[in-house]
Amino acid sequence: MSAWENLHFATLELVRSAPIKQRLIAAYRRHLASLAEEQLPSEARASFSQVVKSFSGVQPLRGEDAVIASVRKMSNQEADDCAALIVEIFGLLCRAADAPRQSAAVVQLRTVEAAPATFEVTSLLASN
Repeated sequence: MSAWENLHFATLELVRSAPIKQRLIAAYRRHLASLAEEQLPSEARASFSQVVKSFSGVQPLRGEDAVIASVRKMSNQEADDCAALIVEIFGLLCRAADAPRQSAAVVQLRTVEAAPATFEVTSLLASN
């Protein structure tokens, strides 16, 4: 799996409805743990290294691994910051992957001529 795919799927894990710490554990175990720093562009490596360290910095208790222990010890703000950093790395990869395509193609946009009524949205009324 490519670095882009791993980060894409990790980002999708982060937007689920589970508590943030559970989402972080799932994103890391399923998609980021197997990702090598060398697979990333040089400008993303330091941030990715920071993410990896945040999942391995705590000595686990009996019955848990370093990932669970590290996430357990994170404050909610640290967990939010870690998730945001993962999304930022994914955004960086998207911009890096899109850069060659932007310079290689020229897209001409045209305006759409349509009557205003075409785009009207009927209002919804709630009744008891």
